[in-house]
Formats: sequence, structure tokens, C-alpha cells
Amino acid sequence: QLQVVESGGGLEQPGGSLRLSCAASGSILDLAIGWFRQVPGKEREGLVCISSSGNTNYADSVKGRFTISRDNAKNTVYLQMNSLKPEDTGVYYCAADIGPTSWYCGRGPDYRYWGQGTQVTVSS
Repeated sequence: QLQVVESGGGLEQPGGSLRLSCAASGSILDLAIGWFRQVPGKEREGLVCISSSGNTNYADSVKGRFTISRDNAKNTVYLQMNSLKPEDTGVYYCAADIGPTSWYCGRGPDYRYWGQGTQVTVSS
């Protein structure tokens, strides 16, 4: 079974940047990968995903500030987060699954393989 592990979280000031990594235990060549954020008391929010062909799908809340990318050779997906805001605070999860098509990915929670999450705190 595929395993995914997030890393790169931490404490950052508003306006700062962080880069999260999502490393998979096997090939991600045919997989769509999504990043999600969980805040206590709220539903898990789908922030962005990247299809196996490299197409992306961003939520309005992060569009223009966050960038997802993938390195299939390293079986790793990255989330570059710039212009961080306090409301970006939460536990960030990555998830993987075979996408509905190679060119599309969804930001819904219906991914099979989930990581344990990494905490991101944006505060001065």
C-alpha cells in the first residue's frame, strides 16, 4: 500500500513562506496528488491538487499565493506557500490516488492514500 509523508511545516510569520513536501513510498507517475488543510472545528478543506499530467486545480483561498509542483523522479510533490496569513494556520495533509483522468484532479476528500499531516502555524 502506498504511503505518503508530509514534511516542512512549522511556525512562520505573516507574509512569510514555507515549502511543504509530500514524499510517496512508490511511484507517483500515474497519481493525482492533493493538499488539504484541517482547522479544528471545520471541515477539511481541499486547497490544491495536481493531476498526473501536471494540470492544477486551486481553491480561491490560496490561488496566487500557493504553488503545487511535482517531481516524479523523486516521487515527491511540493507545496510552496507564499504571503502566508494567520488564517493559513492548520494541519496540512497530502493525499494521493489515481485521478479520474490524467489531465484532471479534484479537491474533494475522496483520495485513498493520506499522510499523517504537518502543522503549519502563521503567527507573529
